Amino acid sequence: MKEKTTHILNASSNLLGFCFFVLVSIKSFGFANVTVLDEIVSLSILLFVFSCFLSFLSIRSTDKRSDEYEKYADYVFVVGLASLLIISIAIFFSIV
Repeated sequence: MKEKTTHILNASSNLLGFCFFVLVSIKSFGFANVTVLDEIVSLSILLFVFSCFLSFLSIRSTDKRSDEYEKYADYVFVVGLASLLIISIAIFFSIV
């Protein structure tokens, strides 16, 4: 299962940077007081940081916990992707 770990780490770190960019954009344009979008983006940031951390633990671990770390990193990554989907839909339809 180790082959997924590096992909999760790379994708999570890239999406983490994207989320920081979105958060800074929201704050700089003054939409933070009007919408709940910044809270959802902050949740995405936490999810991707946690996914990166678990992926790193999976890479560095040599015992049977490595597979568990990878499995949890995968789950957290998918939840982070779902939160980005919600953000994208909200921006696209101007729901927020």
